[in-house]
Amino acid sequence: MKKKFGIREVVAVGIGTALFVALTSVQVPLVVIPNTDLQPRMAVMAFFATVFGPIVGGIIGLLGHALGDAIFWGSVWWSWVIPDGIVGAIIGIFAKQYAVKDGGFTKKSSISIFNGVQIAANAIAWIAVAPALDILIYAEPVNKVFTQGAFAFLGNIIIIGILGTLIIAGYSKIAEKSNNLSVEE
Repeated sequence: MKKKFGIREVVAVGIGTALFVALTSVQVPLVVIPNTDLQPRMAVMAFFATVFGPIVGGIIGLLGHALGDAIFWGSVWWSWVIPDGIVGAIIGIFAKQYAVKDGGFTKKSSISIFNGVQIAANAIAWIAVAPALDILIYAEPVNKVFTQGAFAFLGNIIIIGILGTLIIAGYSKIAEKSNNLSVEE
């Protein structure tokens, strides 16, 4: 099966990245853990990954997080940028199984698959990759980074599980209707 990366995907990366960056400033702090917040931008990335696939999802996660960090915080924390790209790519890898474009995402099985994948992707990214990179790149304390990673994992699965699922389900209903349009003669 040949995958192409065309103009639609380029536009999706541009729009998705812009939304991701714009939503960087929209955060609900998890008061008990510093520098760890609920971020709606993760739901936007998950949406684009499900509709356009792993490359688009991965690029939006990487580019959106890096630009958001640079613009809003003045520096890029690479150990957290890379995990966002991983989450976007993994969610996108399984995009066909969610049946978003043909209206199938409203079924419990597709929603369950999506949420199972996003939970696994977030676990890999935030419980394993982010803490390991924090230790390797920034020599951060082990207890701190694993605690932050666990809370980032929980925050992301909640945001993607609720907001992401709602956005994708709404889009899936619209996509199904547009796929059923026919040309009158």
